[in-house]
Amino acid sequence: MIAGARAQNPAPPGPPPTPGPSIVYRAHNSEAIRDYQVNPELVRRMTNALVLAVTRQPDLASAWRSLIKPNDRVGIKISATGGELFTTHREIVNTIVDGLVAAGQARERIIVWDRSLGGIKDAGYLGNEGYQLRSITPRDGYDAKATISAPYLGNLIWGDFEYIGNRGEMPLLSETENTSSISHLSKILANEVTKVINLPVMSDNVRNGVAGCLYNLTIPNVDNWRRFGAPPAFGGSSIPEIYADPHVGQKVVLNLMDGLLAQYAGGPESHPGYAVPFATLYASRDPVAIDALVLKQLEIWRERRKVPPIKELGAHVKFAGEMGLGNADLKRIEIRDVGP
Repeated sequence: MIAGARAQNPAPPGPPPTPGPSIVYRAHNSEAIRDYQVNPELVRRMTNALVLAVTRQPDLASAWRSLIKPNDRVGIKISATGGELFTTHREIVNTIVDGLVAAGQARERIIVWDRSLGGIKDAGYLGNEGYQLRSITPRDGYDAKATISAPYLGNLIWGDFEYIGNRGEMPLLSETENTSSISHLSKILANEVTKVINLPVMSDNVRNGVAGCLYNLTIPNVDNWRRFGAPPAFGGSSIPEIYADPHVGQKVVLNLMDGLLAQYAGGPESHPGYAVPFATLYASRDPVAIDALVLKQLEIWRERRKVPPIKELGAHVKFAGEMGLGNADLKRIEIRDVGP
């Protein structure tokens, strides 16, 4: 839990409220991607159709105004781990930015970010779209006061806030001096943005089962994160607990998953041999519902290719449902198709 987020002498927590049925809107068009290349105009129409469906507004400006207020500082959390093929598609990001600008946001104040932007140029991002395209600065990009504790230690490396030593240096320390049970939130998420649009890519994750909506906003936004993908828990409880913090999940106004090109094994780094041109986008207010649907689809593809099932690696999705963050029970999720 982030320091200072708890009230003094809080009342004993009761059981989490049971969320009502969740709606996940789906836009699919087989022409949206061909030979790894997207159809920009079609993807734009699919994205806008989902925004209108989720908000139930008559036009895009009204839709975005229903989610974002004039004084909000808007952040768009992308996934940029997968390089050319498996980074959140630029066409989706630019469509959303254009909608926000139409609703009155200043383009230059919008932050589009991930922990690292290593392969983002290969994915077509030009860097001159007018919004801020940013990564998290090693060490200095984390907030000293926005801390998250967990009951197990992680081995710190260069770039973590509390790491002792310089890059490439082998400091003479005891076995415990570069370990910590504390993680720090990125300054971008903790301090700089008040509303977040969450844009993960439809992919598995070798550490956490599925690199979905819950994962995309949590693990890439904390330091000392490797411990959340280690056995026996594999982040099962930690990812939902980080997302539940008021500085994190409560800022999200829309989850839109990029499934134009999906990957069911080896993710979130690029492994085209496990790729499927799925030509599908999902959108919902409920991040758990999207992740539950995606986890089911990934398991179908993995079974067909005789790839081992995800099992406990994706336990954080079920745990998030049990915490009341959304619906992980597929029986309580309604899929509604929308046209581009």
